[in-house]
Amino acid sequence: MRSAQFAQALARLDRTAAIALLLTPAMLLHAHAFAEATMGVTSVCFLARCAVARDWGWLRSLWVRIGLAWWAWVIVCSLPVPALGLGPGGSRSLVQAVVMGRFLIFAAALENVALNAAWARRWLQGIIVASAAYIAVHSLFQAATGYNFYGKPRGGDGELTGPFGKPRAGPPASRIVFPAVVPFVAKLLNRPGLASTIGGYALLLFSVGVIVLIGQRMPLLLTLLGLVITALLLPQLRRVVIVACAAGVLLVGATVVVSPPTYHRLVLKFSDQMDHFATSQYGQLFARALEIGRQHPVFGRGFDGFRSGCPLPRYFRPTLDGRQPDGGGAAICAQHPHNFSMEAYTNGGLPGLALYSALSLAWLFAVGRGLWRRPDPLGVGLFASVFVQIWPIASTSGFTSMPMGGWFFLLLGWGLAEARQRASAPP
Repeated sequence: MRSAQFAQALARLDRTAAIALLLTPAMLLHAHAFAEATMGVTSVCFLARCAVARDWGWLRSLWVRIGLAWWAWVIVCSLPVPALGLGPGGSRSLVQAVVMGRFLIFAAALENVALNAAWARRWLQGIIVASAAYIAVHSLFQAATGYNFYGKPRGGDGELTGPFGKPRAGPPASRIVFPAVVPFVAKLLNRPGLASTIGGYALLLFSVGVIVLIGQRMPLLLTLLGLVITALLLPQLRRVVIVACAAGVLLVGATVVVSPPTYHRLVLKFSDQMDHFATSQYGQLFARALEIGRQHPVFGRGFDGFRSGCPLPRYFRPTLDGRQPDGGGAAICAQHPHNFSMEAYTNGGLPGLALYSALSLAWLFAVGRGLWRRPDPLGVGLFASVFVQIWPIASTSGFTSMPMGGWFFLLLGWGLAEARQRASAPP
């Protein structure tokens, strides 16, 4: 009797974790605080299950060990002990470092418990597809009318905001497009008949077209990078990816007529920023992060160290081209250095950067396990999502900032769960 009750208790915890997880995508779209809550419920149910079942085997995973080491090191660097050069950000930095671990636990919960059931994985895929369609429909409507369904106009530089009030449609769309679209494109291309082939090409071309029209540079570049990854792993998609990338380039050129604001942002403004990168805000932030890391090579400045250190004159170094002696002063400062590697460097010094880099590689290895030998379209789509998120040459939000931090760890955990299912499947 007790064993039956014990099994029922574990099943209830698993079901609660899965339901909370399935609510998370909608919360990430429009209710970030509630997303924190649903992610927290998933993680708490997972830890409760581990405690009740006395099963902590997940801690032996390579990525978990590296992740816990990185987390512990950032906590050490955030300890407010000025005599040792630690934690100049104070108690706020320490609290943020401690709660950062919730994202690692959330990913482990998805890998080991929340997505064990086939129904949960099917529902999650359907919800991600619906989320991608939701962003796309709003974006196209806004491109045609100037407003989304909620009456919100384009962004200040002409970007499409999708269903949001600010220009933030591009980042989530460029991550979820791969698990949302790649499996269906592959399925259509694997079917016999001209109609299926046309459908597969049309779906991918439509997806790339939406990303182009959204008008955000980095999401577009990362989408193209992700398509290259899918083409490398899925031979049947190589022709359609080449066509889609070529069509994307042509559409960017056509925006000079179709959507002049998009052309200005994607072509003219991007070209100007690349020509004058050192004195652009991105170049200034990069130089500032390098200086902070140079002065704190071992411990960094603790979690959120860039935000607290950027306005301090002691870090005002010249820009990379030497044209601005103070690097732009305090006026250029932002909450983060707009690059994950530089964020890890300023938070934890060289050891923190090394641990973050090792963790990124461990994630890619775990999510991509078996894909080269037996490429699965959904697995490839999730691998591409994780790859483009941690690609080091990119302008980014804060690593754990919501909502993109939530999207990343959701897709990462899903990718880990799918890799686990592939490993346990019969050959």
